[in-house]
Amino acid sequence: MNQTDNDRKQARLVEIDDETAGQRLDNYLFRTLKGLPKSRVYRIIRKGEVRVNGRRIKPDWRLQAGDQVRIPPIVHLPDREQAVGHFHDLPGMILYESDRLLIINKPSGMAVHGGSGQQVGVIESLRHALPDGDRLELVHRLDRGTSGCLMVARRRSYLRLLQDALRKPGQIRKRYLALVHGEWPDSLTEVDQPLLTVSPTGQERVTRVDATGKPATTRFRVIARESGLTLLQASPMTGRTHQIRVHARWARHPLAGDDRYGDRLLDTEMGFSQLMLHARGLDIPALGGQPAVSVEAPLNDAFAETLRKHFKEDLNI
Repeated sequence: MNQTDNDRKQARLVEIDDETAGQRLDNYLFRTLKGLPKSRVYRIIRKGEVRVNGRRIKPDWRLQAGDQVRIPPIVHLPDREQAVGHFHDLPGMILYESDRLLIINKPSGMAVHGGSGQQVGVIESLRHALPDGDRLELVHRLDRGTSGCLMVARRRSYLRLLQDALRKPGQIRKRYLALVHGEWPDSLTEVDQPLLTVSPTGQERVTRVDATGKPATTRFRVIARESGLTLLQASPMTGRTHQIRVHARWARHPLAGDDRYGDRLLDTEMGFSQLMLHARGLDIPALGGQPAVSVEAPLNDAFAETLRKHFKEDLNI
């Protein structure tokens, strides 16, 4: 729902439809009031300027179909262009498109959403660029440095189906290409180590192998070895933060170009500046009457050139 100048001068009543039902109030407002700082969103909720069915509501309230949401006038909302930016070659990034789902080949170096020092992310750019942008929701996340397959739902009902499927190991199959330092042994085909993610005050979150963490399993298959490097196919069976990167580090074969979990000395010596992790393939089963989907994301030029530089054989990927 696009906002006009008149929208910003007076309160609006918005009726929640079936596709929006189930969403938290704060997340709904983040999407509706694009560009408004989160601190201000929480302030207008706390002050009672936002009401649901005429009542004060907490930020974590789950909206229901038919709810009437009062949205107060916003007089200092940034211009849409300044708030979200846009992609320059969106058609070339789209791998799959239907009325329920969009899969894009996310660029390396771009966050999936704004925040943590990034004003604009993939989802903000897509919401700006596409006519139905206000309905778009991230199904999952990729690290900023990771390129490749990223799912974006166009209907909230389908979003819920996809996220439920992601919680069931192996139902949605993901395949990554990962370039690691050292010679990964053929015998190491699976890492099954629990992962704990912490967010130290004032610092970015970090994940480590920890017995108190959540179960996490990643399957690995060697594709090629050369020049002190191994190219792997990595298939995460669970969806923990930084899972492939941390499991590779645990195996003592950190990802090339990984500035958080990697070997900075080796990266400097070998000239790696980009995280060498690419979400290559995605297989989604038939869900909710929608057809099964299988896609592959081509490598970006920098990743492909790095492989040509370090591997003499044609890897045909």
